[in-house]
Amino acid sequence: MNAQTQSLTLSGPAGAIEALLDVPAPDLFQSPLGTVVVAHPHPQFGGTMTNKVVQTLARAFVQCGWRAVRFNFRGVGASAGSYDEGRGELEDLLAVVQAQAPAEQPLALAGFSFGAFVTTHAIERLWTARTIERVVLVGTAASRFDAVPVPADLHPQTLVIHGEQDDTVPLSSVLDWARPQSLPVTVVPDGGHFFHGQLPLLKTLVARHARF
Repeated sequence: MNAQTQSLTLSGPAGAIEALLDVPAPDLFQSPLGTVVVAHPHPQFGGTMTNKVVQTLARAFVQCGWRAVRFNFRGVGASAGSYDEGRGELEDLLAVVQAQAPAEQPLALAGFSFGAFVTTHAIERLWTARTIERVVLVGTAASRFDAVPVPADLHPQTLVIHGEQDDTVPLSSVLDWARPQSLPVTVVPDGGHFFHGQLPLLKTLVARHARF
């Protein structure tokens, strides 16, 4: 991502978790605003922490002064373990939060596709225990997995983005998930699942939301 990207090996419930940390430029920010943990797409379909949408999410937050931690779910890259249909992956995400985002510091959560589904479950687990300052869910895999509702009190801090022409996760499925919650969805016209040619726009939308 940049020359300052740091490689991390964290401890997780299935063993080692491979991760990357990016920090905001010290000449622009005296200290980070907090930490965002970014979750990647489906492990069995090539999803990794270096996915371009995942990198775009991290870049947007770093640009706004956040530390950004991306990590590989179990069984991906150098992370130990094997695919667990979202259950173990949730535990991986929570372990990264515990290791890299101390409770006294602001926390943001972001996820893409399968990672967005897992992030909804992480929100459910963390919501009563600590404050979540920002949430970004992109291409939420609501048609393929049981994404849980976002707490109503967190809606103002939550950005849901979906591509109009997403042929992996139909827009209609995300609207069906969001409608009972009255949770707004930002639709990118002509956008596909991976936002080819539209990553700069995606970054702009996320950065606008990430700023305090």
